[in-house]
Amino acid sequence: MIRHDLIWAALDKIAEDKGLSPSGLARLAQLDPTTFNRSKRNTNAGKPRWPSTESIAKVLSAANVTFREFSELMDGNGAGRIPVIGFAQAGNRGFFDDAGYPVGGAWEDITFPALHDPTAYGLRVAGESMSPVFRDGDLIIVSPASNIRPRDRVVVKTREGEVMAKELVRRGAMGIELKSLNPAYEDRYIEAQDLDWIARILWCSQ
Repeated sequence: MIRHDLIWAALDKIAEDKGLSPSGLARLAQLDPTTFNRSKRNTNAGKPRWPSTESIAKVLSAANVTFREFSELMDGNGAGRIPVIGFAQAGNRGFFDDAGYPVGGAWEDITFPALHDPTAYGLRVAGESMSPVFRDGDLIIVSPASNIRPRDRVVVKTREGEVMAKELVRRGAMGIELKSLNPAYEDRYIEAQDLDWIARILWCSQ
């Protein structure tokens, strides 16, 4: 089980290692200086408040801390485990059910902090077809249970087994319109009968 105090403790450890206060760490990550203040870690009603994955990503980048290193801070201390496969594998049968949820036993498991979606999984990017947004070797976290809105970045799988990451432009009863993340590649329109599943991208580790 993921606990919010362990997430905050990991962020505090990064700040300490850099010789910074929580406010200093927030400034380093170009966030509001109060983002990590202790007064912000609970709501006015006293309920735990979680740091956003976007804030965590900015901290890791600014502090030059890898995703693996941050995971190790959490490992064994309440972090969640999510399944991960490569983009090429995602096009094969046997890895997803009809709704696009991960199934089977051939997935790798990794530790991932501050994630509240038990259906989420990771895909490792291969190649440069999604650059400059997602590059070869990046890990993207996908949530099949999340609501999807226009301008969200999504992973789409067609019934023919093609898997792609794009920006959702429009979704209707007849199909979906997608904008390519790499200007060298064409935008796509996929008819509803050709769509296997679509899922929202929550986070990218670069």
